[in-house]
Amino acid sequence: MMKQIFLFICIAISVLCSSCITNKDVVYLQDKGTVKIDSLSIKELAKPYRVQVNDILSINVKALDNELTAIFNPVATTNTSGSQGQSGLYFNGFTVDLHGNIKFPILGEINVLGYTVTEIEALVKDALLKEYFKETAELFVTVKLAGLRYTTIGEVGTGVHTLFQDRVNILEALANAGDIRPTGNRRDVLIIRQYPDGQKIHHINLTDIAAMDSPYYYIQPNDIILVKPMKRKALGAGQTAIQNITAVASILSVLVSTYFLTRNL
Repeated sequence: MMKQIFLFICIAISVLCSSCITNKDVVYLQDKGTVKIDSLSIKELAKPYRVQVNDILSINVKALDNELTAIFNPVATTNTSGSQGQSGLYFNGFTVDLHGNIKFPILGEINVLGYTVTEIEALVKDALLKEYFKETAELFVTVKLAGLRYTTIGEVGTGVHTLFQDRVNILEALANAGDIRPTGNRRDVLIIRQYPDGQKIHHINLTDIAAMDSPYYYIQPNDIILVKPMKRKALGAGQTAIQNITAVASILSVLVSTYFLTRNL
């Protein structure tokens, strides 16, 4: 009986210790020889972001006469980073409907689906000059996405997040969500991205510095970042060798106690 217990403990220690989480599993952007560090350049987004359904746009119109532009500008919120600011953008911004249109004062419905913010600026400005303003008004139109909204789920802080930046890389997005837990699989992070023809799933290995050269290194509005658990978590293994040894010691204590109790019967 004791030989069997000893053999079981040896096997358990071997399995559990081999399942410890190592630095290679948790350190971001390691040099794995996949790219030349000296020549690595972070890729810009290959194409500028094009507006999709349910996006919220912040449109600001300025001219020499402020009274003329007041009707086009929603009531400004003083704190855009807080919950009140976000709700203000929701109620006062211009939401792209299912047909790709926004409802703009005076001009009515404007189709913006598939346009960049720069193209929308020109579109709105041309329409205003044609319908409402004169060239001498010195009209100035700015269009921005009302925050970069994304979702994180899995072995990371789960939730819907909004960052008021034009560009956000995936490391910044994860840091804002509380970072990936030690049990999260950084080698295969999933990005679920929306396209006009539907959603697609992309993969990125955040432990490899080559991730900085990936077209998915920068997130886009409405991205869903999914972090799967490592297989060792599913097995119930500890994160460190000490945790595994503690688990083995507990098992050993139970087995030894059971052995002596049965032996004395």
